[in-house]
Amino acid sequence: MRDSRKAGTGEAEFVFDADTIEQAMRRRVREMIEMIVGEELEAALGAGRSARVGQERLGYRHGTRPRQLSTSLGKTTIEMPRARMERAGGKTEEWRSATVERYQRRTRRVDEAILGVYVAGTNTRRIKGALSPLLRGAPLSKDAVSRLVARLKSEFESWRGRDLEKEDIRYLYMDGWFPRLRLGKQRVVVPVLVTLGVRGDGERVLLDMRLGGAETTESWGDVVADLVKRNVGVPDLAMIDGNGGLHAALRKQWPKLKIQRCTAHKLRNLEAKAPKKMRDELVEDYRRMVYAADAAAVAKERAGFARKWKLRCPAVVKSLEEASDELFTFLSFPASQWRALRTTNALERINGEFRRRTKTQASLPSEDSVLLLLFGLLRSGNVKLRKMDGWQEMPKKTKVEMQKKAA
Repeated sequence: MRDSRKAGTGEAEFVFDADTIEQAMRRRVREMIEMIVGEELEAALGAGRSARVGQERLGYRHGTRPRQLSTSLGKTTIEMPRARMERAGGKTEEWRSATVERYQRRTRRVDEAILGVYVAGTNTRRIKGALSPLLRGAPLSKDAVSRLVARLKSEFESWRGRDLEKEDIRYLYMDGWFPRLRLGKQRVVVPVLVTLGVRGDGERVLLDMRLGGAETTESWGDVVADLVKRNVGVPDLAMIDGNGGLHAALRKQWPKLKIQRCTAHKLRNLEAKAPKKMRDELVEDYRRMVYAADAAAVAKERAGFARKWKLRCPAVVKSLEEASDELFTFLSFPASQWRALRTTNALERINGEFRRRTKTQASLPSEDSVLLLLFGLLRSGNVKLRKMDGWQEMPKKTKVEMQKKAA
């Protein structure tokens, strides 16, 4: 059977077979792209097709040209409209679409797929094989992949160096993630230092990520110094996992900064100090203390925890005392925010997404590939960040107040 709906239009018919769905969808995609670009051109000209000259008209059409474009449904050929735009002084210039940019041969989603496969350690030949249903014979050279990677690197550097003054960052979450990568002929584990910020409107935003030789004071000091250089301001609170190097770097830059030690990380530390048969009881006591209803109840449970476990397992109490009051800094903030401030879970969810995307690989091919893969996930929207609980109770700050605090 053949599709007869387009009979007499001169448009190629297609046979109903295993590829019919893709053929029909590509046809619809082509029609949709042409419609969108056509509407974009009409808006730019200030007049529709065949409209008379008026004050609003800013240029004139002059035909179309065929253009190949690979979308997520494969390669298609569209008729790209052309026009001359009138400029000051009687000059004209060729109209350029913002929807389908000049020289563009693939949509952003296709480019994202190519980049995702490439930075994971696949060469151009294998990319063609892996993405053959997507590319459907569209050309893909080494130079094209290199240009995509170079563009991604440029976007990443711009993102990592962007000014943060207008972000109104109130809280910081800082932690490291440890992927495997290949350096020379060896597979090594290196830390990726990740910083997440919470703005005054409650939105979480990734501020920085970089490779460090280790989670030392020097490595984290570079991160903090760069945030200051980019005008992050003075945060009200930093949530950390207890790493000594990070703690020292924060205290050096902001001596009065409030620091919240992650209660989930500390629980794992305590469990490691206790005999296996006591761990369930330890967890129950710890959670009763950390999740008590108010500051007074927390203080009561804290004292009881210390008395009990000092007798049963002194190493547990010693580890708890190491964190000191920084394990309970969240109590000085609105109760509606406690859930979000007790742990670094907001950052753990991001790191978990990174791990999920790389867990099938023994190691990543290079240092660049680690950061580009993570940035690609962020840029494509695969990493979702929701507002922090209780953000409505953050105090509003004027620009003058923020400048005084920084001073």
